[in-house]
Amino acid sequence: MSTRGRGAITEDDHAGFGRPPRRTRPRTKDRPDYSEALQGMVTTIDRGRYRCLLGDVTLTATKARALGRKGVIVGDRVRLVGDLSGAEGTLARIVDVLPRETVLRRTADDTDPYERPIVANADQLVIVTALADPPPRTGMIDRILVAAYDAGLDPVLCLTKEDLAPADELLAAYEPLGLPVIAVQPGADLSELRDLLADRTSVLVGHSGVGKSTLVNALIPGVERATGEVNEVTGRGRHTSTSAIALELPEHAGWVIDTPGVRSFGLSHVTRDSIIAAFPDLAELTVDCPRGCTHGAGAPECALDEAVADGRLAAERLESFRRMEGAWRERSS
Repeated sequence: MSTRGRGAITEDDHAGFGRPPRRTRPRTKDRPDYSEALQGMVTTIDRGRYRCLLGDVTLTATKARALGRKGVIVGDRVRLVGDLSGAEGTLARIVDVLPRETVLRRTADDTDPYERPIVANADQLVIVTALADPPPRTGMIDRILVAAYDAGLDPVLCLTKEDLAPADELLAAYEPLGLPVIAVQPGADLSELRDLLADRTSVLVGHSGVGKSTLVNALIPGVERATGEVNEVTGRGRHTSTSAIALELPEHAGWVIDTPGVRSFGLSHVTRDSIIAAFPDLAELTVDCPRGCTHGAGAPECALDEAVADGRLAAERLESFRRMEGAWRERSS
């Protein structure tokens, strides 16, 4: 072994770098206990930051890595640790998500295998659709109805812009389902809608441009949700809400969750039983169907066709159901 003067490095350089010593104590397998951590509610999510309500304090939080990339959604009840003061520049941390009572989901389209959870712990879904500008799409209404029943939410149909078109046709189409149907226009008295929202957690869903944010602004003075206009060429609204947000109604009378406008509502996560459940008037008639009837177009001796023939069922209702059932069948094959 040679040296090159005082302080020289030996040729056997590796000898000076032994393995790091063993840990003096093993790494613990015990996870932290957060059962006593304070509980809050997630009100909105923005670029990886979670706005939470903890009592009367609104704070910003990050999410523990163990919860996964999409482990927290608006409406979740969560356990929080860290700085819970809500002071500017402080961050709490979400360490646990409590069991959800309900989850509203959708997929991008009927062939998309990935569910997209939208809102947790709502108990009512308000389908907001305009009577004109943009025109109503009964197919979309029916799809959102199916998602509501599948999630265990009570549906409400709110028809906006009654000053531009009459509501008679849609009222006639959906009142037989037994769900509340309300028609409103700018400046209208919203007492009936407020009564339906009272003491509930209601999620508002609908196309862009149908007036969800306008409704929220009327229900909660001062909230100033951005509103947009409908494109005259395409008839589509511009997205004005970019993320879901939970807002408390005045006098603690309940919660509304405003969601971004949707242009499609895939149902690949839904079963055929959920689809028929969205049409109670049809479900009642299917008891006369032969065993194993699919209720689809061309199904032999289907009682739904007989009901249309003798005037007990509107052909439009059956067509809407079969459109969704057909999409579900194609997705499943």
